[in-house]
Amino acid sequence: MLKRIFYGLCLLLLLFFVMLFLFGYFLIRQGFTARSNPPALEKVIATTALSLSIPKTVKEMKNPIPFSQEVLMEARDHFADHCALCHGNNGSGETTIGKNLYPKPGDLRSREVQKKSDGEIYYIIHNGIRWTGMPAWGEKDQDEDSWKLVHFIRHLPYLTKEEEKEMEKMNPISPHEIQEEKEEEKFLEEDNSLGNSSEDKQQNEMRMEKKE
Repeated sequence: MLKRIFYGLCLLLLLFFVMLFLFGYFLIRQGFTARSNPPALEKVIATTALSLSIPKTVKEMKNPIPFSQEVLMEARDHFADHCALCHGNNGSGETTIGKNLYPKPGDLRSREVQKKSDGEIYYIIHNGIRWTGMPAWGEKDQDEDSWKLVHFIRHLPYLTKEEEKEMEKMNPISPHEIQEEKEEEKFLEEDNSLGNSSEDKQQNEMRMEKKE
């Protein structure tokens, strides 16, 4: 009996090292590029590790912020300003930055995300996820903003096109857009300056004609 247990453990250990070797080989072959998608094994390991890292007491927590339309609108604006750059206003993750992260942000409207408890979603928002593009938000202690965002994430599967349009007004301006605005302002200033110079020249010519 003991021999069987011993051989079984040895077999499991051997399988573990084989899988580890194959994972390492695949990683080296693929390189450390952020353009590829995580293999299934890596995704399973990462998802399991994340789930195990969240304390049971946190998983069982319910959202302490009562739901209201006012809370939802506040969370919606917060999401548009802080989260949409990677997740998109609709939570799909289909953004320029989101599509080039590793791992890429999941669809927040998906069943996989929506089945998580309030506490799990809050924990991920509040503490972030190591080795991903997901940062920690809020102060070290409990923060209301992260709990309000939980309400908005629950609302994402039902987000309307009108709400997305409203969120676009709150989206941060990219460095490229800022540069374009500066160049446009500079062009208008130079154009106005040239226009003023032309008007001054015409006025001076009219004065000279009157003197003659």
